[in-house]
Amino acid sequence: MINVENQLDTFLEKNLDLYIQETSELCAQPSISARKEGVLECAELVIQILERHGLQTQKFETAGSPVLVGRATGESERTLLFYNHYDVQPPEPLALWTTPPFQPAVRDGALYARGAMDDKGQFIARLAALDAVRHAHNGSLPCNVTFVVEGEEEIGSPHIARFVREHTDVLECHAAIWEEGGTDPEGNPITTLGCRGILYVELAVETLKLDAHSGGAHHLPNAAWRLVQALASLKEADGKIAIAGFYDDAHPPSAPDLALFDALPDTEEWLRETYGVKEFVGGLTGDDFKRAVFNPTCNIAGLTAGHQGEGLKTVIPARATAKVDFRLIPNQDPDDIFTKLRAHLDREGFTDVRVTRLGAMWPYKASAEDPFVQLAKRNAEAVYSRAYRIAPLAGGSSPIYAFAAPLGDIPVISAGVGNSNNRAHSPDEYVRLDDFLNGARHIARILNDFAKLTQ
Repeated sequence: MINVENQLDTFLEKNLDLYIQETSELCAQPSISARKEGVLECAELVIQILERHGLQTQKFETAGSPVLVGRATGESERTLLFYNHYDVQPPEPLALWTTPPFQPAVRDGALYARGAMDDKGQFIARLAALDAVRHAHNGSLPCNVTFVVEGEEEIGSPHIARFVREHTDVLECHAAIWEEGGTDPEGNPITTLGCRGILYVELAVETLKLDAHSGGAHHLPNAAWRLVQALASLKEADGKIAIAGFYDDAHPPSAPDLALFDALPDTEEWLRETYGVKEFVGGLTGDDFKRAVFNPTCNIAGLTAGHQGEGLKTVIPARATAKVDFRLIPNQDPDDIFTKLRAHLDREGFTDVRVTRLGAMWPYKASAEDPFVQLAKRNAEAVYSRAYRIAPLAGGSSPIYAFAAPLGDIPVISAGVGNSNNRAHSPDEYVRLDDFLNGARHIARILNDFAKLTQ
């Protein structure tokens, strides 16, 4: 009897260099959505790559970058969806790259390039898995496959939710594998059951028509001080968010969630070493540290006012702005939080502080007992020979919500080629070749077994 898993592994090992070359080809094409650099050219390349791997493709125009869909028909009626993105973060500061960000280089067992992990390496590894399963089944697939590849994930996916709502017939599926995935700091395969939502806003205040001499600070209002006071009103001294009703709909971790947290490794020391942290927020440690992802946050992401260059410039800033993001847990709604933020500022006397909504995503969370999660667990442990770790919630945000509910509350997991520090969004982003291979092996097994699930 032929061992399908051995066939999958042999195919992927034999062709690893070809898939790394294909990843390099894709990474060499800039696709910086933040400044629309090379995005359309990259979309055309992604279409070519999807077709190269035998998928029927469609390009859907949006108000932003096109969304690309590739589909292949399998032997069963079940459909597995893969979500990826072809845009990348800006590569700056360029001086900190060992080799240029869009000139992919393999060294020390890893591929270095912008997008090598996030998300072009993830995308190609999934196509490699698709090829391996086809090879093991004499050219056929056990189930239907749909790839959705968008070009605006790195700027908050502003058009993907509408795209999904308008094309549920094209995207109909039974489960999805999200863009990321891989191993934790100890090398164990890991998935998260969901992610937090986000509300991203800009606060702005103007107190003067133009900057003034600071000699007049005894009678001219300072925009920076006004904004700092407004920001300070958002949190209590103990760190609790002071907006009335902010926590009303927040769902705390369930008993199964707490059990999953107990099984997760302690990452305190790793974070201390990575970021040079002396003390975590609120002095968190132990169980409270692990569970803190269920604490919604109010984060100041940036502040701008007055003179920030070298040397002296004695001015009273006329205008000040701040970028603020709120990370939200299930069942919080960014629309509701935006309304409550405005009401809070008005109530506290900051009616002059303008609030502009820059982006929003809703929380999402699946069940650890879902058969699809358990399928991923069995196959991960077979590939990595290590325990599969399940985190109840990720601290970041992602447009999973835009797919999960409109497509029938499908389960969504992460599985892929990442490790705990691929330097995504930073100079010298990389993917290890071994991680690429194992990520493709894991996904190939999931794809191979997916048709056998009964729900």
